[in-house]
Amino acid sequence: MMPAAAAAMLEGRLDDPFAFLGAHREGSSTVVRTFQPGAEKVEAVQGRKVCPLTEAAPGLFAGPLAAEGPYLLRITWPGGSVQETEDPYTFGLVLSDFDLHLFAEGRHLDLPRVFGAQPTSVDGVNGVNFSVWAPNARRVSVVGDWNSWDGRRHPMRARHPTGVWELFVPRLAVGTRYKFEIAGADGSVVQKADPLARATEVPPATASIVAAAPDFAWTDSDWMAERARRQAADAPISVYEVHVGSWMRDRGEEGEALDWAGLTDRLVPYVASMGFTHVELLPIMEHPFGGSWGYQPLGQFAPSARFGNPEDFAGFVDACHRAGIGVILDWVPAHFPTDAHGLARFDGPPLYEHADPREGFHQDWNTLIYNLGRNEVSGFLLASAIWWLETFHVDGLRVDAVASMLYRDYSRKHGEWVPNVHGGRENLESVAFLKTMNGLVHQRCPGAITVAEESTAWPGVSAPLEHGGLGFDYKWNMGWMHDTLQYFERDPMYRRWHHGELSFPMVYAYSERYVLPISHDEVVHGKGSLWNKMPGDPWRKSANLRAYLAFMWTHPGKKLLFMGCELGAPAEWNHDATLPWHLLDRPDHAGVQALVRDLNRLYSTEPALHSLDTEPGGFFWLVPDDAHNSVYAFVRSGGGGAQVAVIVNLTPQPQHGYRVGLPQGGRWMEVLNTDAAIYGGSNWGNDGVVLADGDGCHNQSHSAAVNIPPLGVVVLKAAGV
Repeated sequence: MMPAAAAAMLEGRLDDPFAFLGAHREGSSTVVRTFQPGAEKVEAVQGRKVCPLTEAAPGLFAGPLAAEGPYLLRITWPGGSVQETEDPYTFGLVLSDFDLHLFAEGRHLDLPRVFGAQPTSVDGVNGVNFSVWAPNARRVSVVGDWNSWDGRRHPMRARHPTGVWELFVPRLAVGTRYKFEIAGADGSVVQKADPLARATEVPPATASIVAAAPDFAWTDSDWMAERARRQAADAPISVYEVHVGSWMRDRGEEGEALDWAGLTDRLVPYVASMGFTHVELLPIMEHPFGGSWGYQPLGQFAPSARFGNPEDFAGFVDACHRAGIGVILDWVPAHFPTDAHGLARFDGPPLYEHADPREGFHQDWNTLIYNLGRNEVSGFLLASAIWWLETFHVDGLRVDAVASMLYRDYSRKHGEWVPNVHGGRENLESVAFLKTMNGLVHQRCPGAITVAEESTAWPGVSAPLEHGGLGFDYKWNMGWMHDTLQYFERDPMYRRWHHGELSFPMVYAYSERYVLPISHDEVVHGKGSLWNKMPGDPWRKSANLRAYLAFMWTHPGKKLLFMGCELGAPAEWNHDATLPWHLLDRPDHAGVQALVRDLNRLYSTEPALHSLDTEPGGFFWLVPDDAHNSVYAFVRSGGGGAQVAVIVNLTPQPQHGYRVGLPQGGRWMEVLNTDAAIYGGSNWGNDGVVLADGDGCHNQSHSAAVNIPPLGVVVLKAAGV
């Protein structure tokens, strides 16, 4: 026996298990040592030969084999149950040096298919190969139901110098619960979920679950071949943002959230019927606290078990594609929560996070910040981005909190942040990461898009990498959102003094490729629902909201609307409740929904409203400055000479015969009027058509007298075009 190693084994300090456990040549014999605490008897079986092992120390069994060669362990447990298994400590290395090299350099983009928990066969034996990065640990074990969560039972082998630990455990299968028990150099011992787990328990349980890589029978080849065109800058993109847990519940308010199968049956046809081109899901990566809406994720490779297994999620995406709907996932590489079973101080000292709280702690969200200057950490997140896009055919990633990543002084006072190597506030490591991420996405996932939630004036967020930009396809236009909501919240009596709040966003409308976002952030935390932001009595609220939505859909930029806004929900969004679907029994709320449906139809079918969304040639003002009447008018242009005129009246006073310049004469059809009775309006308008004569104005060759309804928007299109 080796007394020091035996003592370390019993005390959970054994850092080189393969040097002690398993079969070893000692003199003229081959001796087997195995740790099976609680066993009544352990034998080594070689064919018909049975070699009893002696309990040399509590739980530590040892003895000679009959001959060199393979053997099984036969373990008799209290109660008479007998287990036969191969000895984990007789198997060689599983991870290749090449995989470890790529991992150390942050270039292994297939991490979840190689590391973590991989069901596999070694030397003809089925089992699971476990591996985890913990360079500061003095001992790492894999624990689970099969070994009573005892970290002494299956200590892992360190693969120096990478800091990766691995162990093949025979006869384990898909569905096994597990964690890694990590003994730190400081004496701490913690059990951590697998950062690379492909499946997890349903929260609040925290174990990882062994899962095979999804092998889904996809039926979306036509969509995948076409999606680059469907998501291009000249395509109509109208996004319905959804929190999966609260969109709709079984059996109403008190019911359970729909799973992926239920969402496939209900959400997919709803989004299609409403005419949205995409659905964007708030983060569905596994997260411990439901109240974070997914924005504090720990399972960067596992769809939340709250809604089903990974194959169920793949089925939902496939169904979306069959219905002609793209899927965008909210993805969070900016920060992670401090939960003890997660990434925080993973192997004792800070590992995934910065050690200095001025860099590694996010004061706004009480979360930790990834150390993107560390190859293994940036590679971990890059692999996550690619995993969702490649494995689940996701069409895009909306990257959360980009502004917080770009600036080292984001939301920090003087003295609370660390300058970069040049003394500046720019986070150079994050910039490099974002550029690398966007480059890899576009290289490996043709047609996929990335969208930045970025609220500052950082230049070139959506500019190509080759032009010095960050390489995103689109950026949320937070300035547009702020200015337009601020304007519409004002009583119409005072809007004339704030006329520029609606026209100013056109000054920078083409500085980036923009998405106009009315997101979940605008309907929570005391901000009020979109309906209740609108001033006045219920009729005026409804009319204002319809006018706002029409202004948004006809303004340059792609569209994003959070679920429930299309219902005119009067209360703030509650993530613990279903949307107020009962409101559709009321004409004013049903009218808002009908308008959104028709706006999507018009936006998608009318090239003038989308084909030049990101180019200055797609817009010009007719009436930008009639502050006295709070009237705006503009033209949207598209390919092939297509044009529509949009006239907006944002006072309760109808404008009768308002003269508006138009680029051509003849009949202009009223293709949309937000005051139509089907939308809950008073049906005041132009009987479907106006006539443009030769009296030019507003720098146009022709003009027409247009009836503009109160708090209304009229959209005109030249007949025959």
